[in-house]
Amino acid sequence: MIEGYDFGILRIDGKEYHSDVIIYPDSSCGDCRVDGSWWRKEGHRVDRADLESVVKARPDVLVVGTGYYGCMEVPTETRELLKDAGIELCIEPTVQACDRYNQLKPVRKVAAALHLTC
Repeated sequence: MIEGYDFGILRIDGKEYHSDVIIYPDSSCGDCRVDGSWWRKEGHRVDRADLESVVKARPDVLVVGTGYYGCMEVPTETRELLKDAGIELCIEPTVQACDRYNQLKPVRKVAAALHLTC
């Protein structure tokens, strides 16, 4: 569960993160695994290669948090990769993305890729 987010700080299950994260679903027990050092090929863009591990995890939904001000972009080719993999995509500023993740987690196999700053 995401417990809180503010510019540059994310709290998940009692642990704070200060770098961008990917939250992977764990279908075997319903919990999640967090990669607290996610970095992209380009800082404010999510390329296909940046989400290879997410595609392998096979979530039903990927929630992308585009930053506090919504500066990170998800280009068409990345959107197409997820669509072709059968993964629904939600793209929102990180504040709203955290809320969306928390709403979906109890009912769907959901992953999140969250940019914590701009």
